[in-house]
Amino acid sequence: MKPKRKTIELFIDGKKVKGFENQTILEVALKSNIEIPALCYHSDLKIKGNCRLCVVEIKGRKGLFPACSTLIEPKMEVITDSKLIRRARRINLELIFAQHCEECNDCIWSFNCQLLKLAKKYRLNISRFPDRKKEYPVYQFGPSLIFDSSKCVDCRNCVEVCKKQGVGFLKIKQKGHLFQIVPDETKECVYCGQCIVHCPVGAFEAVGEFEDVEKPLSQKDKIVIFQFAPSIRTSIGEEFGLPYGTVVTGKLIAGLKKIGADKVFDVSVGADFTTFEEAKEFIKRLKQNKHLPMFTSCCPSWVRFVEVYAPDFVPFLTSVRSPHIILGGLIKTFWAEKQGLDPKKIVVVSIMPCVAKKYEIQRKELFLNGLKPVDYVLTTRELAYLFLKKGINLKKIKPEKPDDPLGLPTGAGVIYGASGGVMESALRTAFYFLKVKQKLERIEFKKVRGMQGMKQAVIDFNGKKIKVAVVNGLGNAKELLEKIRNKPDLYDYVEVMACFGGCIGGGGQPVPTDKFIREKRAKALYRIDKGKKIRLAHKNPIVLEVYKKFFKDKQKVHFIAHTRYFPLKKKKNEQSERVSSK
Repeated sequence: MKPKRKTIELFIDGKKVKGFENQTILEVALKSNIEIPALCYHSDLKIKGNCRLCVVEIKGRKGLFPACSTLIEPKMEVITDSKLIRRARRINLELIFAQHCEECNDCIWSFNCQLLKLAKKYRLNISRFPDRKKEYPVYQFGPSLIFDSSKCVDCRNCVEVCKKQGVGFLKIKQKGHLFQIVPDETKECVYCGQCIVHCPVGAFEAVGEFEDVEKPLSQKDKIVIFQFAPSIRTSIGEEFGLPYGTVVTGKLIAGLKKIGADKVFDVSVGADFTTFEEAKEFIKRLKQNKHLPMFTSCCPSWVRFVEVYAPDFVPFLTSVRSPHIILGGLIKTFWAEKQGLDPKKIVVVSIMPCVAKKYEIQRKELFLNGLKPVDYVLTTRELAYLFLKKGINLKKIKPEKPDDPLGLPTGAGVIYGASGGVMESALRTAFYFLKVKQKLERIEFKKVRGMQGMKQAVIDFNGKKIKVAVVNGLGNAKELLEKIRNKPDLYDYVEVMACFGGCIGGGGQPVPTDKFIREKRAKALYRIDKGKKIRLAHKNPIVLEVYKKFFKDKQKVHFIAHTRYFPLKKKKNEQSERVSSK
């Protein structure tokens, strides 16, 4: 049991507020809905105090103090706005704008830019000084990420989060009197995209594809199928001013139909298939006592991390494909056959919370008879931009129902969007396969839920103790791999998601994204699960139909639902191939 934290009373702008011992002025202000600008602050990261925009005055003390790093004290009187504070913030803002090349119309913060809001508030001339970084290069990391270093304001959030992810692909390089963030040529990016959601000024973004998607939408000979990931339904509403965690499934479907989708399917159905196959594979490995622990593989950043940085664990990854790849494969085989359509005329677009999925769809080992199961990936943000471009407002649009037969998931498929969801879904179905005596309809594995970076549990499978772990954040996964190297029988089954909180905190999600927002998104997914009539993947009617009529041939199951992974070696000159300059 955690010791109780000491409560501290203080005053901010004359208002009595309460905080806890070792909290900062900024933390207390944020929880008390008192506005203090803080560009470089992020609750996931350490306090750096680089932007100096959060300066405040403290009654009885001389000078200005950064609210992000100043601890609260009893009866402290804090002033957040004064002539001295406004002057300091104006100067700091001018210095920040001098090293930030503005491209406001093409920025992930364009609708919620703190810099522009502050410039307006303090009546700043943002072009007073020439851009000192206008010659800095633009980097592209694989098919997933773009980093425009001319927009960087040296907050160093990206460097810290990349290091926290156990990768360290980004580093600081001094250039004259300025500092520059550059890729480390000895490392490999794993495309998790956490640099995007932790950058406060839009220096990082996903490689855009929504312009490419518009082309097949206008071609009459193409059948365009959109499929959306589990977490999208509880996050995309934020881009339209809806509260965090608002479920907009029907509105999302209506929006996709309005931009020209022929059909809209749900990747959560693909998750039901992933669950079915993964549960079978886990039981097989358990009985053979081979390649345990089994690791999940539906997160492409995690898979790439293993292939590059921990190749000795490649055989431990489950061979089951990720949900959107399986569903894309079924659309171009099972569904195409059922509808009498030529698979070559079908274009599948996945809406994902993840930028690494742009990389995943290009992996040739996932192709089916030369065809990509998924042709394009749009992030949550990209789809929101496309909606806005077409004049679609999810706040106002009338909801529509999903399309049969691949639009109706179980609760087990929906919770894939939260850390622990894959594990919980697979365990529910594994219980069924092993004929565990508990009532299946009531099974909830709450020990694997939550935002903690590392969760573990021991599950009773008819007297056999199964040791499981759930990890989110690659830094935590890296630590776990070391523990398993030292003690191979530590776990039987491990779920890993690269992003904090799982897919609900993915690199393609709306900004801002922090722990509070991730919790709201995840709780909404579990509410959907609880309200579903069918909560077990193996009871989904379309899963049963496909296995009965289409997957009778086991080779077909392996062809569509399984794959192989390989250790990856850094290619010669790969860094120069993926880096471009302005």
